Amino acid sequence: MRPALADAMASTMAWTFAAAPAHATAGHQEFAAKEKDGLTPAKLARQRQDGMIEFFFDCSSPWTYLAFHNILPLAHEFEEAIVWRPILVGGIFNTINPSVYQSRERPVAAKVRYARKDLADWASIAGLKIGRPTIFPVNSVKAMRGCIWLERDGKLVAFARAVFEAYWTDDRDIADDTVLADICAQIGIDRAAFLAGISEQAIKHKLKSNTDELIERGGFGSPTMFLDRDDMYFGNDRLVLLRAALERRRKI
Repeated sequence: MRPALADAMASTMAWTFAAAPAHATAGHQEFAAKEKDGLTPAKLARQRQDGMIEFFFDCSSPWTYLAFHNILPLAHEFEEAIVWRPILVGGIFNTINPSVYQSRERPVAAKVRYARKDLADWASIAGLKIGRPTIFPVNSVKAMRGCIWLERDGKLVAFARAVFEAYWTDDRDIADDTVLADICAQIGIDRAAFLAGISEQAIKHKLKSNTDELIERGGFGSPTMFLDRDDMYFGNDRLVLLRAALERRRKI
């Protein structure tokens, strides 16, 4: 293994394996403290103006929940902005990646068992509780439109986090308006305004546009991340590679 990559992996594993009490890693605690002081990754990156991380995501994926949770302190550490790009991953599967449906129809038992263990291991490291929802797959279109609508008010991250927790931790149907209304109340959003907002044609168009753009740029699922527009990474377990790329760029 190349020394630079080995060092990056060691650094990432040390960060990832930090103590994680009550759904928060040490990195998240530091990020929260800085965020409270107004030093968010977005503000820091605007000061530097040297790049960005794009995060294409759909809350219906457990691996996306992990990546969403883990990328926040990583971006803060490197003073990088995150550009949140909500998508509808089912639209991607329907268009270019039907193998996902095929694997669900004809699952390999041994692979399914290992996948459950793998997810549980990653969730344990992150300090997250990720269960097996009663409704799966779920229709996430309203939730993802909500992420887009709330971005202008700076509440996308809080809303997305609450959606992830409602679905993957609390086993609630995020397609249900009542569940979404509860999430809105949790983060201080007016329910009626939210439901009206996600019905706006511009919001619907933006979700489709984000999804189509990801396909055009070579993406095939969620989460997909880009560093500086062209450098693509797919999946929570590729964050170690994203970290390595950020380390290389820092040394330039």
